[in-house]
Amino acid sequence: MEKIILDCDPGHDDAIAILLAAGNPKIDLLGITTVSGNHNVENTTRNALSVCTAYGIKVPVAKGSPGPLLIDQVLAVEIHGATGLDGPVLPPASFELDKRHAVDFIIDTVMAHEPKTITLVPVGPYTNIALAVRKDPRIVSHVKRVVAMGGSFTRGNITPAAEFNVYADPEAADVVFRANWDVTMVGLDLTHQALATPDLQDRVRAVGGPMAQFILDIWEFIATTHGGLLQIEYPAIHDACCVAAMIDPSVFTTLKADIRVELAGRWTKGMTVCNFAEMGGMHHFGGTASEQDRLSSLRGDEARPCEVL
Repeated sequence: MEKIILDCDPGHDDAIAILLAAGNPKIDLLGITTVSGNHNVENTTRNALSVCTAYGIKVPVAKGSPGPLLIDQVLAVEIHGATGLDGPVLPPASFELDKRHAVDFIIDTVMAHEPKTITLVPVGPYTNIALAVRKDPRIVSHVKRVVAMGGSFTRGNITPAAEFNVYADPEAADVVFRANWDVTMVGLDLTHQALATPDLQDRVRAVGGPMAQFILDIWEFIATTHGGLLQIEYPAIHDACCVAAMIDPSVFTTLKADIRVELAGRWTKGMTVCNFAEMGGMHHFGGTASEQDRLSSLRGDEARPCEVL
């Protein structure tokens, strides 16, 4: 069983990631931490609590960072709506937040467990993770690995160069990718292959029940914003791909790469520059052979992450 902390900014795809992490017997969800991203941290926290209330998920939820480390706040209201989770109807939260800040929750939880037993799964901007590293660097050697939704080795979605989670706090992403731990980057190149196709939606509909309808309502709303803005045919199951990777690693192929975040480019800020270990002609700067992070790309069977869901 994989012990994880899910750091998220619910968000429609975050909500599905919460359900998958809480409901799969191969995952031990130790807690949920929230961050601003898809919407402000007040709304993302309320949404996380409401999802947990609606489906009986009893894990600690800790509110985190209200904004990025250095830059002005960027939100994805045009995708996720005025509440951050428009479309589905959710009940108000019926339980209290953990009294700790998300950063302290992450540190306390990691350090209370045996080394190399907890995986951090950030699926929003990486602000909380970066602040935890800065506050207590011991967690870097204590964490098993980081499986992060964000980045891309081809093109972005909020700009031609940058994916939203990294663009929203590039300095935080830089801290995460430069830390001396194992990182799996689950980027747009992967998640844009994991789509809520009509066939998948029919299969979820056949399952029936309130949770299936909740997921269908998510996809119905996102189809009105996601496809029109991002030029993909069906809603992408971005964040749940990270959880799927923990449940069944065989659904992905991972390629070794050194990943650096562009912090200064006028047109490319937030770009994840990926220098692949086994790709000829890619080693343009020193040190890459000995400083490899892990970059995820999907196997040829595009339906596999959806099978996990």
